[in-house]
Amino acid sequence: MPLSTQPPASSEPYALVACLDNARHLSSLLRAVHFQDHATCFAMANGLRVTVEDAKCIQANAFIQAEIFQEFAVQEESVTFRINLSVLLDCLTIFGTSSLPGTSTALRMCYRGYGYPLMLFLEEGGVVTVCKINTQEPDELLDFDFCSTKVVNKIILQSEGLREAFAELDMTSEVLQITMSPDKPYFRLSTFGNAGSAHLDYPRDSDLMEAFHCNQTQTNRYKISLLKPSTKALALSCKVSIRTDAQGFLSLQYMIRNKDGQICFVEYYCCPDEDISEAEL
Repeated sequence: MPLSTQPPASSEPYALVACLDNARHLSSLLRAVHFQDHATCFAMANGLRVTVEDAKCIQANAFIQAEIFQEFAVQEESVTFRINLSVLLDCLTIFGTSSLPGTSTALRMCYRGYGYPLMLFLEEGGVVTVCKINTQEPDELLDFDFCSTKVVNKIILQSEGLREAFAELDMTSEVLQITMSPDKPYFRLSTFGNAGSAHLDYPRDSDLMEAFHCNQTQTNRYKISLLKPSTKALALSCKVSIRTDAQGFLSLQYMIRNKDGQICFVEYYCCPDEDISEAEL
């Protein structure tokens, strides 16, 4: 990190300091959860979590482990603030979304604590930009309580399999129906669009299937409008874990490997569509 991006000295310590050699690694992950203007940021010793919600029906979390950063220091047990994600992304990409070969945007991110702005020091090619983004009181977030002991069914799929599915299924359908079962059809995606019903089945021994742990047959429907934002993370990912609990809540966890080989995760939680009666299933 060049000295030019160091913040001015202060007697008051920063609650959070995080440094990255390449700010585009962070911006690409944040774009994967950018379907609302505002996000809540949680900084803990093990890393940074950025959470975005919409209508208490869908929640996205980007996890950036502390090891990804060249420097990561949190002075409290946890540091939380709400921020305009659109503005943050604009600042992170102030030098452009793609860099010239051999160049990158260095980032030093500092936050002094409650009521203070988030400060970004960005440097590329000897040019330094300082951005101050106002922070806000964090909202109370929905707790999906998606612990591993409550998971009924789980599969891990290579992402290309799900990308092909979204390309082939009829997205004029209002819902995506997901069937997970220990027996045939094992894993089925269904849509009900203008052209009729469409089904896509994945056998448990498919080359795309990396793990298959299904304990009971479940069929749930989810509004496609809620799932569409997750396709941003799907496009970046190499693997996806698909889990459901007894109530039909859906977890899509995307494993994303950046150009340096570092791994981060983006997770989407989605409520099942309650407008569908059992008879329709």
